[in-house]
Amino acid sequence: MTRTPIWKAIADAVRDEIGDHIHRPGDKLPTEAALATRFGVNRHTVRQALAALAEEGLVRPRRGAGVFVTATPTDYPIGPRVRFHQNLRAAGRSPAKQLLALDTRAASSAERSALQIADEPVHVYEGLSLSDGQVIALFRSVFPAARFPDLPDHLRADPSVTAALRASGVADYTRASTRITAKLASATQALHLQIDEGAPILRTSSVNVDNDGLPVEAGLTWFAGDKVTLTLIDE
Repeated sequence: MTRTPIWKAIADAVRDEIGDHIHRPGDKLPTEAALATRFGVNRHTVRQALAALAEEGLVRPRRGAGVFVTATPTDYPIGPRVRFHQNLRAAGRSPAKQLLALDTRAASSAERSALQIADEPVHVYEGLSLSDGQVIALFRSVFPAARFPDLPDHLRADPSVTAALRASGVADYTRASTRITAKLASATQALHLQIDEGAPILRTSSVNVDNDGLPVEAGLTWFAGDKVTLTLIDE
């Protein structure tokens, strides 16, 4: 009588639980120790089962963080009318933003050039972009402080840049330029994006302008390479 290897039986059980949405995309699986206790085996056997699931693409180990159910990449269009919340809702996702920092400081030379301002302060908004509760990007948005003195208050009330700019008198804006560069995640970026240090990320550098063509926002966004599919569109 042929017996099913224990590691395969464990892999089958975890696979069935993923299929039944007990463990959802982006969720962290129980630890090796917890699974070993649950199935009455050693951690080596559990590790073999998880390795088989990883080969199938169902889970992904993250060094120092655990093993996570593989999330389906979020389609994220980039074009003249980029709107984070609209983009994700159109893709059937639930968008959210998490504030990390909001400060007013001196502008760097690159920020002055992008915003076409003199030696004056800027508002800097840093945070995380989430899709269905999972972090997909780390962003930094920079605004001319002299033109939008109350923008930080608007962002604290509502994390939406579109809403904050509208409250500051900008009825509409469009994307004037976008540059996409492949990078490797630094330690801090990896921590925020919940990926391995050195994992591939995509950085976009962009400038948004109002209806008169004046820059209102200069942004940098770092997307987790395995969580987002960037799509260029021409509207």
